[in-house]
Amino acid sequence: MAKSSLSKKRKIIMGLKDLFHKKNQATMKDGNQVIKVNVANGYEPEVVEFKQGTPAKIIFNRSNDSTCLARVQSDEMQFNADLPLNQDVEVAINTNQKGEFNYACGMNMFHGKVVIK
Repeated sequence: MAKSSLSKKRKIIMGLKDLFHKKNQATMKDGNQVIKVNVANGYEPEVVEFKQGTPAKIIFNRSNDSTCLARVQSDEMQFNADLPLNQDVEVAINTNQKGEFNYACGMNMFHGKVVIK
């Protein structure tokens, strides 16, 4: 009985991991990997994943009127974009190199990460 209960718990945990892990993985649209990031109280999802070598875009949409979140920038990925309230803003991501790359709001208070595998 204990073994069966443990097995059920593992299945539940693995299912939850899969559910949350998929939130940060890209879908394909018009030959691009695309992930939508909601900008409200930070970035959601905070970490996004792309496959190396396939064109990629992050679509940011800011729903919080904080001026801190009105800009997103990354020296590592060489982008700097204004985020108008309630509008989609596409940012192209170079996926030529594997690694982890950081981005942040204009005041460097909120952070996100791009992982290229």
